[in-house]
Amino acid sequence: MAESPFLSFDQVRAGMRAMIDKAMETPAEPVAMAIVDDTGNLVAYAKMDNLRIFSRRHALRKAYTAAIMGIDTGAHAQRLHSQGRSTSELGDPNITHGQGGLVIMKDGVILGGVGVGGYPSGQSDEDLSRVGLEAMNI
Repeated sequence: MAESPFLSFDQVRAGMRAMIDKAMETPAEPVAMAIVDDTGNLVAYAKMDNLRIFSRRHALRKAYTAAIMGIDTGAHAQRLHSQGRSTSELGDPNITHGQGGLVIMKDGVILGGVGVGGYPSGQSDEDLSRVGLEAMNI
């Protein structure tokens, strides 16, 4: 029986380490970083000191949304906007429209999501998520 691809501990650790190292280059801009599996369950989380609660939760929601919806959160928000819809219509309070969550995919199979919250712009959140994704070598 063929085994489905999954996120390994080493991949998750490499992704988190890369994001933490990059985030610590600007300690005055605290962020939270999260990685979830293909079902949206948390597998890794880190937050910097003095980060407000919303940003902590938003990192989790961004990772979750990317994994569950199978699309980066910025693209997901654009799609909803173009349809004149909102996240509240999807019936899941953990789904967000905030940019900064990236889907983790290999050979067309969703492995999970990575999300960052805390920077003043969603693009900066996404950039740090991409650092983690790239470090996973998927």
